[in-house]
Order: sequence, then structure tokens, then C-alpha cells
Amino acid sequence: MKTVLILVGKTQNKVFKVGIDEYVSRIGHYIPFSIIIIPELKNTKSLSEEQQKQKEGELILKEIHPGDTVVLLDEHGMELRSVEFAKWLKQKQNIARRLVFIIGGPYGFSPNIYARSNEKISLSRMTFSHQMVRLIFTEQLYRACTIIKGEPYHHE
Repeated sequence: MKTVLILVGKTQNKVFKVGIDEYVSRIGHYIPFSIIIIPELKNTKSLSEEQQKQKEGELILKEIHPGDTVVLLDEHGMELRSVEFAKWLKQKQNIARRLVFIIGGPYGFSPNIYARSNEKISLSRMTFSHQMVRLIFTEQLYRACTIIKGEPYHHE
């Protein structure tokens, strides 16, 4: 199973970027993993939040294949402990060809992205910046991979 993370805009914070790159490298030892970066919209001052979400959604949909299992990282998604996320990921590995996680832009997702998604996962009840979510998610994906393999990274 290929696993993909779609992001809107580049990671700006250099500290986050270093951490993300480290976890992406580690994840690659367990599963095929890649990140697709949707370019940030230009001249957004004339666009409403809804228009921005719609335009970002159109760009995101171009990266999704018909058979993909699409999971939104969304504050209203299901909350899982790390061990539960690992179990969920293992189940997806058995049924999904391509598992696509999406972190939206600053205003979230457009209705067409919600309509295309298969599931939603929340990383916390707390709100994090979209830049920070990237680091937290890649660490949790790496953690799930180590849990699946029975490696000592995660401690219960």
C-alpha cells in the first residue's frame, strides 16, 4: 500500500521542516510514503474563505485517484490513541491500494473534499497550526509503523 500526505502550501517553519523530513525518512523504512504539496493560492485578498477552500479543493482533487482511500485530518474526526491508530493503519494496509491523508489550508476543507473523503481523523481536541499538524502527523505515522512491527519506540 502506498501512503500519501497531501499538504496545502510549503512548510514555512524550518524547525518543523527538519522534524518532518526526519520522520518521512524513517517512515520510508516501513512503507512507501510521499508528500504532495499543493501550491498556496496567490492574490487571496480578493477571495472569501469559501472561495479559497473551493480553489484549494479543486487542486487537491487533481491529486486524488479514483480508487484512493482518502482520510482528512480534521478537528471533527475520530480520535484515536497511538496504538488504536496503528491497528487502524494495519487494517487499511490490508484493503487500501493507496491511502491518502490530507491536511487542508488555513480555513479547512471545501465541501467537495468532505464529499470525496472516506474518513476523518482528529489528532487532538486541541487546535494546532496547520504547519505543526504536519510534524505531529508524520511522527504519529512513524510511531504507528513501529507499533505494527513491535519495535520499542512506543511505550505503553
